[in-house]
Parts: sequence; C-alpha cells; structure tokens
Amino acid sequence: MLTFIADIKKKTGVELGELNLGGGFGIKYTEKDAPEDFTAYMKRVSVVVKEKCAALGLAVPFILIEPGRSIVGAECVTLYTVGSVKHIPNIRTYVSIDGGMTDNPRYILYQSEYEILCANKANQPKDMVVTVAGKCCESGDLIQENAPVQTVEAGDLLAVLSTGAYNYSMASNYNRVPRPAVVVVSEGKERLIVRRESYEDMTRNDV
Repeated sequence: MLTFIADIKKKTGVELGELNLGGGFGIKYTEKDAPEDFTAYMKRVSVVVKEKCAALGLAVPFILIEPGRSIVGAECVTLYTVGSVKHIPNIRTYVSIDGGMTDNPRYILYQSEYEILCANKANQPKDMVVTVAGKCCESGDLIQENAPVQTVEAGDLLAVLSTGAYNYSMASNYNRVPRPAVVVVSEGKERLIVRRESYEDMTRNDV
C-alpha cells in the first residue's frame, strides 16, 4: 500500500496522508490459537511503515486500524440445548441442538473452528468426540465436527465459545427459524439486550 501511495505521488504529485491497514486482529477460537498481543503487533507494523516510508521518500501517514472482531469476538458464548445424541458405531456421534446454521452460518460457509463444552458439566474431562448438528434439514448444518466435549445427554447445555463477532450479525430466519435472544452478563447481573424472536415476528409481514 505504501508503494501504491508512492506511485500516486509520482504520477499526480499528491501524497496521501492516511493509510487504512484494515482489520484482521485474531482472537482465540480454540486452544491452538495464539493471537498476537495488540501492542506487539503495532510495534512491528510501525517499524515496517517507518522503514518503508524512508525508503520511498514519503512522510509517515496517519495509520488507521479496524479492530473488528477483537473487540467482542471472545466475549460471547452461544448456548444450545441438546435434543438428542445419536451414536453411529465406527462412524461418528451426532449431537443435535436447538440451533445451528441459522444462528451461526460460519461453519457451513468456511468451516470455522470453535471450542465447545457442555456448560453444565464444564468441570468434567472431555471424554467424547462429537459432530454438532443443527435443526435445519441440510447436510451442512453443522456447528463443529470431530469436537472433543464432555459426555453429553439430551437436555444438557452445549456452549460454543468465542461467538461474539459474527454470529448474530450473520444470523438469518432460514426455514422460518426465529433468532435467539441476546443477554449481557456483567458482574453477576444479566440484562436482555435483544428479545427472542417469535413465530408471530416471522409472519408479521406476510400478506
């Protein structure tokens, strides 16, 4: 981008004073993720920008960074109720939930990885490997495949971690599935910030 700014200056005489480096700050979706510290990242960016500007004869522009998912991504947990558990010997174990691709389409779109756990058994070891399936009749309606989790049963609460950045903004009413409520919890107190949709909401605009 700095080379592009230098090219514009050479061709037009105009030197741009701002550079938006976009977003992309990572968050920890699973145990194997190790996103870089924000301060360390910016120090490395600053060194490169200053060196490149000096080499190109540019003044250091005002740098913009879009923090994006790093603001809220890791702060949200999506809770599902387990409907049933289906064991297929030597194939896989399915855990069906009361949600799926309508509230989180990221797995069906690009196989996003998540850490999952059984919320009401979170202090127990993960001794089960499951594929979490949603309620839509779509072969790709999955939240996670081959995911380790505590032994789950019908009625348990399944938690999918780090779902704050994209889930609700990408949610849909596909198959006329109402979107879930959103609740903020702070210092032991909860507050409803988005009401759960009803079937009446789904049909409100039908003529």
